[in-house]
Amino acid sequence: MPIDYLNEFPIDAAILPPRLSALLEPVGLGPAIRVEVSTRFENDPYGADREHVHMIMAVMPEEEMLVMGQPGATGNGVVSYSTPWVETAGGLADYMPSVSGHDYVVASWGDGSFYTYMLAEKVWMALGLSMRALGQEQQRVVFDDMSSPEFGIAEGEVSGTYNYVANRNLHWTMSNEYLRQYLWMRGSWGVRLFYYQSIFPDTPALRRLMNGRKHESVGGRDTWFELDIREHDHGLLVQVWGKVFAASPERCPIQGVDDLDWPGIEGPMTHRRAEGLVERSMIYLDDRFLEKYEQNSFFASTPIKYHGLWLCSPSYGGQWSFTDCVRVGRNLIRVPIRELYKPKPDREILHAYRHALSPEQVANFDLQEEHIVAKVDRLVGQLLILGERLAMLGEEVGTPFDPEDIVKLSRKEIDANGWAGYPEFQRLAQVAPVAMTEQAFLARCKSLHELYQRIPNGFLRGLVQRAGHSRKDIGEIASLKLLQALTNIVERLNADGEQLDAFGSGAGPNDLTSRNEKVGALFLNNDLRIADAHHAGGALEALTALGYDTARLNDGYGRAFDHILDKVIVAFDHLNTELKSLLNR
Repeated sequence: MPIDYLNEFPIDAAILPPRLSALLEPVGLGPAIRVEVSTRFENDPYGADREHVHMIMAVMPEEEMLVMGQPGATGNGVVSYSTPWVETAGGLADYMPSVSGHDYVVASWGDGSFYTYMLAEKVWMALGLSMRALGQEQQRVVFDDMSSPEFGIAEGEVSGTYNYVANRNLHWTMSNEYLRQYLWMRGSWGVRLFYYQSIFPDTPALRRLMNGRKHESVGGRDTWFELDIREHDHGLLVQVWGKVFAASPERCPIQGVDDLDWPGIEGPMTHRRAEGLVERSMIYLDDRFLEKYEQNSFFASTPIKYHGLWLCSPSYGGQWSFTDCVRVGRNLIRVPIRELYKPKPDREILHAYRHALSPEQVANFDLQEEHIVAKVDRLVGQLLILGERLAMLGEEVGTPFDPEDIVKLSRKEIDANGWAGYPEFQRLAQVAPVAMTEQAFLARCKSLHELYQRIPNGFLRGLVQRAGHSRKDIGEIASLKLLQALTNIVERLNADGEQLDAFGSGAGPNDLTSRNEKVGALFLNNDLRIADAHHAGGALEALTALGYDTARLNDGYGRAFDHILDKVIVAFDHLNTELKSLLNR
């Protein structure tokens, strides 16, 4: 059995510095633990607060537990110190770096001046990891499991230099779950080999270990540790060389998905039972289940409209996919339990399980309430219509423009591929919880404004000029004020029953200046955009002006964003209706 290192170490655990204590403690079985697998750390090298750690983790079979003593790596802190001395051709034919004949988790090389580190080839190949390099000043590498995907499985600095002091500390960590999996596959232990140095306060407990001498060694090269204590100007200099069995070849306990009790379904669910289900037993999920996938570009999470239903079935790179996830109500997803158990990593099924709602919870939802994706879809529809009708108006009055160039949207592309080519819609339609924060609300309002701000000002000015206004009068008004002026012009012509050929017969004196409440929501949403940009905190005033009961913000800003979207959609619907009336005469 492993040694109880903390109890067997001569210095009382209560006075050990945290770094030394951590070196002596075994790694627990929690899958979320980040395990130090290699470290070269120096703090205040020559001062009273000095603390040095040189540690590597070797991979040793269990029988090595019976062999005491520390390999040379405990002092050098690297797998390979300096380069081999070769005097004849082929003298390095059998070069196999090792830690006294054993493998290692992180390959490390140093010669006292330069140091280089990298996850061992056997480790990343056995686990199927992919590397990302972070350059510039960071000079780090990160290993991911792209088949899952799981990110940051192992990471650390690539290199460093030493000239009296280190230019930086080198530190490597690894996911406990993946480290244990590797050790389990190898049938070996993760063994810390380390050197530690620090200045301890001069205490009676340490003096007793020194037996009245100025310099004392405890343990030795034939045991699992060697402790050296000597007098120093700032106190007592303590040095430790150690060999600690840190991680056993026992895999972390990971919750499986068989025998889960899903709310609303009688009896535990297993893969076999789910596969055999004929009836469509439904599970309802809180739509925050989607946030993990919507906010990571590695996943595909584009909503898809299918036979009038909005599917939101996340997938990953052709490796796996959820299926038949349908939005219902404002914040619910309905999915057959059989579909949840179709092939995908267990961790994804568990992720869905953590968002499952009971029938009693579902009863508190209005299953007919419009969700965020449907609202954005209505907005997209209005923008497409606006582009087409403005293009028709431009054609009739002599300022031709392509609809796609006006609103930067293609009806053909959207009909064929949905929103796949429009990430701005995907972002706008991301999960909008009722408890949305003010900051998230303002950011969403900004994204909404950007969708219609891109209508070309030059095209709108051309239309307003064709209505009889001089370029001088129009000046540099842009964007929303041009849309408002155009709305005023079209409303005036419709109110007078004018034909389209009367579009430029005479300018209305108030076309450019009258505030049009029918499109006022566009201006108020712009105020919210400005509030986000300047952190001005003007959200309450804008929402009040839009007729929203701000007392409801106690629950969050989610329904406030619903209100904004609805008002903006109504504004564009009004302009589109007025354009249609004019174009039809």
